[in-house]
Amino acid sequence: MIKYKLVCKNCDNFFDSWFASSKEYEKLKKLKHINCNNCNSLKVEKTLMTPSVLNSKKEKSVIYKNEKYAKIKNTIKEYQKFIKKNFEYVGEDFAYEARSIHYNNNKEKLKGIYGNATAEEVKELKEEGIDTEVIPWVNQNDN
Repeated sequence: MIKYKLVCKNCDNFFDSWFASSKEYEKLKKLKHINCNNCNSLKVEKTLMTPSVLNSKKEKSVIYKNEKYAKIKNTIKEYQKFIKKNFEYVGEDFAYEARSIHYNNNKEKLKGIYGNATAEEVKELKEEGIDTEVIPWVNQNDN
């Protein structure tokens, strides 16, 4: 199998397509069976492509990056466990709850809070002097 990056000369749409071989591409092109998936034009050509060659250095690099990613993800999951155990989840009301604790010295909220806030809300909280942090969050069921 061979994958070609194709371009439509009519609408400049780029797309990929798989063929059994380069001869198969040429045969289908000659029979006018290759058309643009955007405008249905038959003016489709192959573009310049670089071969995808794997070598042991590249494979080791990919394995290393995957291992590094897994390690970081596990660290984030450990932080999440700690946060869930020691902080109260307030969901979408995070900005409101953070302000109420900060301005009212709400003694009921002895436990810290965590939840969801937009980038704009976090910016506003920081401008008001309310200490907040944004941390990455990973779904527990993600592989």
